[in-house]
Amino acid sequence: LASASADKVIKIWNATDGKFTQTLEGHSQGISDISWSSDSKYICSASDDKTIKIWDVGTGEVLKTLKGHQNYVFCVNYNPQSNLIVSGSFDESVRIWDVKNGKCLKSLPAHSDPVTSVHFNRDGTLIVSSSYDGLCRIWDAATGQCLKTLIDDENPPVSFVKFSPNGRFILAGTLDNKLRLWNYSTGKCLKTYTGHKNEKYCIFATFSVTSGKWIVSGSEDNLVYIWNLQSREIEQKLEGHSDVVLTVACHPIANIMATGSLEKDRTVKIWRHADS
Repeated sequence: LASASADKVIKIWNATDGKFTQTLEGHSQGISDISWSSDSKYICSASDDKTIKIWDVGTGEVLKTLKGHQNYVFCVNYNPQSNLIVSGSFDESVRIWDVKNGKCLKSLPAHSDPVTSVHFNRDGTLIVSSSYDGLCRIWDAATGQCLKTLIDDENPPVSFVKFSPNGRFILAGTLDNKLRLWNYSTGKCLKTYTGHKNEKYCIFATFSVTSGKWIVSGSEDNLVYIWNLQSREIEQKLEGHSDVVLTVACHPIANIMATGSLEKDRTVKIWRHADS
C-alpha cells in the first residue's frame, strides 16, 4: 500500500498488517496522486512541483523525473502494460508519457479548467479524464483523439473519474454530492449514488468487486460510504476518521480496503471485512 501527501513524501506500508516499510523522498512540493505499475515494482507520483517522478520501490530511488506540465500535476495513472503514464494538471492539459525514456508522447488540450482525474481502461486503449469544467472525456490512448465527451444536464465540476474493472462503465464523482455510473459507449448515465458529502474536495471513489459488487467513496462528513452497485442503496457507513476522507482504495484480490484522511486526522486506515 502506498500513500502520498502534502508533506512531499510517499510512504509504503504492508497492506495486510499496516506496518510501515519505507519513505520515498524527492519532490520539492506536495504530492496529489500516485499510481502503482502492474508488477508493483514502480510508483509514479504527481506533484505541485509540476513534475511526475517514477520510483523504484525496491531501492527507493527516483528513476525518472517527467517535466513538461506548466502547473501543478494533480493526477497520474499507469496503463496496465505499465509502459505509459497519463497525467493531468492544473495547466488544463492531459499528457501521455513513455515510461522507458521519460519523453512526453502527447500533450492533449483536454479541458478548460484544471484536470482532476485520469485513468486507463483495462486493456490500455482508452483514457478517461475529468475536470472542474464539468466534462468527462474519453481519449484514444494511441492517437490522442477525443472519442467522446460525457455531459450531464447540470454540469457540476467533475472531481474524480475511473473505468469499471470490466471497462464498460465509468464512475464519476461531482461536487454536487453525487457519484454517477455512466455507460460510456452510449453516453448515458445509468445510476446515481447519493448520501455522502462532496462539495469541495476531489474525493476518490472506487469499485469493490472481491465479494459482491459495491461502490466505495470517501466523504466530507468523515465517513466512508459503501453502496450496493445495483440497488444504489447505502450498505454501510464506516466511522473512524476525524476529518474528510479523501481517498479510498480496494485490494485487487483480498477483501481489504484502505482510506486516507485530511489534516485534522492524517492517518491511513486499513479495513477488513468481518468475514475475512
